[in-house]
Amino acid sequence: MTKNILWQNKTFAQLTTNELYDILKLRVDIFVVEQTCYYPELDDHDRHHDTLHIFYYQNDKIQAYLRLLPKGLTYADHISIGRVAVAEPARGSGLGHELMQQALTVCQNSYPQQAIKISAQQHLESFYQQHGFHTVSKMYLEDNIPHISMLRSAQQSE
Repeated sequence: MTKNILWQNKTFAQLTTNELYDILKLRVDIFVVEQTCYYPELDDHDRHHDTLHIFYYQNDKIQAYLRLLPKGLTYADHISIGRVAVAEPARGSGLGHELMQQALTVCQNSYPQQAIKISAQQHLESFYQQHGFHTVSKMYLEDNIPHISMLRSAQQSE
């Protein structure tokens, strides 16, 4: 596992133009190019005043990113974690688990005792289960990629 990571946690208004560019490039590189999934990556959720962007740089390159969405953007009754991305060179290092742990800490501090719902790529089900999420739907296709809905109960956040 990577040690001494300095995580960034910012709203859209707090992001520098370089940070925003790096975040969007990482997301497009992974979700559009690598996964050959052509969809509207820019959905206006990034700019919502309560959306939090959590990311990590190493050697001047963004290595991990996700966004935390408040109730009402993706799900009416749940906060949500989405756009979870780890740069290809950093995969397998444990950075994805550290990214999720960072997100869960931010959720606890910003939205205490609230359940978290995610739309996870089905092949990552066991990864999210390690962070307390359980499957609450059958497989469905989202942009032609198998997904499942997963939930982490509010009691796990205590």
